[in-house]
Amino acid sequence: MASERVTLEIPGGREISLSSPGRVVFPAVGVTKRELAEYVIAVAEPFLRANGARPVSLERFPETVDGESFFSKNPPKGTPDYVDQVICTYNSGRRHPQVVLNEAAAIVWAVQMNTVVFHPWASLAADTDNPVELRIDLDPQPGTDFADAAAVAPALRDVLREAGLEAWLKTSGNRGLHVFCPIEPTHEFLDVRHAVIAAGRELERRMPDRVTTKWWKEERGQRIFIDFNQANRDRTMAGAYSPRALPGATVATPITWDELEAGVDPAAFTVRTVPQRLAEIGDPWERLQAAPGRIDTLLEWWQRDLDDGLGELPFPPEFPKMPGEPPRVQPSRAKKD
Repeated sequence: MASERVTLEIPGGREISLSSPGRVVFPAVGVTKRELAEYVIAVAEPFLRANGARPVSLERFPETVDGESFFSKNPPKGTPDYVDQVICTYNSGRRHPQVVLNEAAAIVWAVQMNTVVFHPWASLAADTDNPVELRIDLDPQPGTDFADAAAVAPALRDVLREAGLEAWLKTSGNRGLHVFCPIEPTHEFLDVRHAVIAAGRELERRMPDRVTTKWWKEERGQRIFIDFNQANRDRTMAGAYSPRALPGATVATPITWDELEAGVDPAAFTVRTVPQRLAEIGDPWERLQAAPGRIDTLLEWWQRDLDDGLGELPFPPEFPKMPGEPPRVQPSRAKKD
């Protein structure tokens, strides 16, 4: 027996057949696959402005967000011709194609393929090796929450301004905050990672009791972790206006600095509320890429710290061993050994 299907009309003139439209994707709030597809249609313009024209990994959930998931990078067999792709080079040296979303129908196609979370690269398809964004993940550790991340974000903004960069905000869709700085694509991922580390170390000096760049969880304490490894090649975070695979169907949502100061509840930004928010206030990130900055000053800070004896920091475990990297062993185990 054929599964239930509906045909959705997509801005731009395409039609997409959506299978199992009544399947509940978010059981806690009852959001269905059709609602998810209608959501991405409603936010397609700002979504594509933030996440289009770049490699994107699709986090797909065949059943519900409470069930199993997998990441899809290669365009799957049968991908329609309006879904673009680009060849990417990974840290291992491997090269393979990755999905690129350039129109509303492509986002709906991804939902038809059971995508919930969209993870865009920091670089564009035109030049996958050089990021156009410096991204800093303010990650609350146990004993801290969104309010703690919000409290340190203005100080990070000051640090970045001193380095000649303008910071933009979005909620992570969970407990954290993401700080983005548009940058000219003049440096590759490792340089941008070093720039993030330099900014993080400067913030850590100013707020040592509230911020940490310690990679090992046992050393972080009740502080906000500057997750510098999110700046690596092929390490991504949920894109602007992407749903998160969380019970409340929350969305990673761009916000203004005034909103942060006034107090925002990240749980209030959901698949059901964000379209109305856009209709009322517009897209806070509409001009994010209007005036990209440079990371030269941050790289000078990185070199200064190197000269002062502060070296490279650990990379994620799946990465090849990198030059100057310290041993990949947690400090307590190293002491025992």
